[in-house]
Amino acid sequence: MQNKNAFIEQLRRQVASLLERVRQLEQENQMLKEKIATLERNSTNSSKPPSSDIVKPIKPAMDSAEKVKPGGQPGHRKFQRQPFTQEQIDKVIEYELDEKDAVGLTVLDEWLVIQQIELPEKMYYVTEHRARKYLDPVTGKIHIAPMPPGIRKGGLLGSGFSTMIAFMKAGCHASYSTIRQFCKEIYGLEISRGMLNKTIQKVSDALEAPYQWLFNRLPDCDYLGVDETGHKNAGWLHWSWCFQDADFSVFHISPSRGSGVLKKVLGETFEGTLGCDYYSAYRKYMKDCEVSVQFCMAHLIREIRFIAEQMHEKLSRWGGSLLEYLKKLFDVLHNKDKYSAEGFKQILKQIKDGFLRKVRRPPDHRLARNLAKRFCGKAAENYFRFLTEPEVEPTNNSTEREIRHLVIDRHVTQGTCSDAGMRWCERAWTIIATCKKQGRNVFDFIHKAVIAHWTKNQYPSFIC
Repeated sequence: MQNKNAFIEQLRRQVASLLERVRQLEQENQMLKEKIATLERNSTNSSKPPSSDIVKPIKPAMDSAEKVKPGGQPGHRKFQRQPFTQEQIDKVIEYELDEKDAVGLTVLDEWLVIQQIELPEKMYYVTEHRARKYLDPVTGKIHIAPMPPGIRKGGLLGSGFSTMIAFMKAGCHASYSTIRQFCKEIYGLEISRGMLNKTIQKVSDALEAPYQWLFNRLPDCDYLGVDETGHKNAGWLHWSWCFQDADFSVFHISPSRGSGVLKKVLGETFEGTLGCDYYSAYRKYMKDCEVSVQFCMAHLIREIRFIAEQMHEKLSRWGGSLLEYLKKLFDVLHNKDKYSAEGFKQILKQIKDGFLRKVRRPPDHRLARNLAKRFCGKAAENYFRFLTEPEVEPTNNSTEREIRHLVIDRHVTQGTCSDAGMRWCERAWTIIATCKKQGRNVFDFIHKAVIAHWTKNQYPSFIC
């Protein structure tokens, strides 16, 4: 009997040990699942940029019958360039048959026309400006005849050539080396890096006034989309902030990514609505200054999609249900014309209420609890403000598209080296983005701004 009891006790200890081991393995398994899920975060299920996707899924092989031929597809409207007008044509050359080949043929007043664009033999012209010197025999002082305004400020490179260099630097992401090579190979001109740098600074000074005019308008906007991305200056990490509404965009580079930048740019009494992601700086600015915000629904969808892809069954099912509500919401928004005004409001309210009921009953999981906290009480309106305020965008996609130009520039140029370089980037990016929004020619605007700055005349204005 004694041996039996000892054997039972030994089995109990073994079972307890095995149960403890199972508990540890389950805990380790859950940690590994969460780690795998974190590693699987990408641009489709989180706020990570597409460039951070290390490995993209292989596209499934298409059946030979399904392969799409290159070029315009059936039903696609053909794009055809409009021919040059007679005023735009510099030279006309006519080709006719000689008399022998034209025997028996009737001459028609019709032509086969090919309009061909060609480069001139010399791509630039040089103007030598001479100001006569005069000697005062009494005082011995030399007097110089005045030149037209802007000649001395321009120096070697005139307003048009300076604008071209500035456009290549900011609009085409060209480095100084690339611009030097272009000038040498195409124009046959040797221009030093120092001269290119001086030219960029001259254009930057010319863009300061229109940039500042747009910057000062930001606090008065009813709605502003805001986003930020990294910027290297002399090897130190800075942040390029983008503020944009329907008519213009403004960029501001700062060493900080905190809410202090928002307070500095927009002030502490901003009365508009801020469209942004869920980054902490925006939430702090919202809390400190009582600013209304519209958190980006696209970011929210990606975060919920990440939750729906988890291995935790209840969590995944909960995330899938939330995605269905948001899918219905945007289906209704995209098909607004199918509903009456009252019916449209009613169905949106039903979908919103259903989503809030579901999100406020999260399963017992950290990811679910953290998401549910965002929709407590009145905080939920920070995601659904666009339903009642038509001027508010549901996503921050348009601001992210504005930032793409900066990201490309960062990859190509590797950032800036000085405060003057950062100011140039701010001004040039702002002018380029705003001109595109307003359908204006970027080169023409910069050229007019350079001339206005050098001649102290009125700057070109934006439509705001």
